[in-house]
Amino acid sequence: MNRDIELVTITRPKREYRNMNFEVREEGTEPSFLVEGYASTFEPYKLIEIDGEDYNERIEPTAFDNADMTDVVYRIDHEGKVFARSSAGTIKLDIDEHGLHQVTDLGRTRAGQEHFEEIKAGNYPQMSFAFTVAEDHYDAETRTRIIDRIGKVFDISAVSFPANPTTELHVRDYFNGVIEAEKAAEAERLKAEEARRSDLERRQKLSKHIQEVITK
Repeated sequence: MNRDIELVTITRPKREYRNMNFEVREEGTEPSFLVEGYASTFEPYKLIEIDGEDYNERIEPTAFDNADMTDVVYRIDHEGKVFARSSAGTIKLDIDEHGLHQVTDLGRTRAGQEHFEEIKAGNYPQMSFAFTVAEDHYDAETRTRIIDRIGKVFDISAVSFPANPTTELHVRDYFNGVIEAEKAAEAERLKAEEARRSDLERRQKLSKHIQEVITK
């Protein structure tokens, strides 16, 4: 028996990357092998510039409430070898009034210790974290994308070069879509304004014509 088969395309959230502040924790004369910092903060920040206009982003303080952070790993450049992971207790994640704070212990393995020395030497001057967005909205007045819910945090990574959201295609697509929507809304506003002006002119002409008829 023939059956119609419906193909369903499942769209998965795009993985995004943002830079994060970090510092090497020093404890006495012995190396601590601890790296800590905020993976994200709740303050707004400039995300991208398009046609001379700044577009911003802000993460809501409640965005991480239901995020999947059950197994966050620490890597280099978001790929390859795992040096620490939250499920093993070597990454501590904590949400406070400032943002998502992390402390990573790189001292459990020789490779982690060697990587820690690479960070201290300045070979990895920046870190970033990878995540998906489950829900967001756009504030047109401040040109700000507001992230309401984080879906999942994948990893924290030391990076050879800072993450650049400008080069992320879906980030540009998001704001290009916003710009197109704003242009369409403005076009509709101008069209409606022109229609009102034409209607007013028509009414004024009709009123003038009626007055002329009456006075004859």
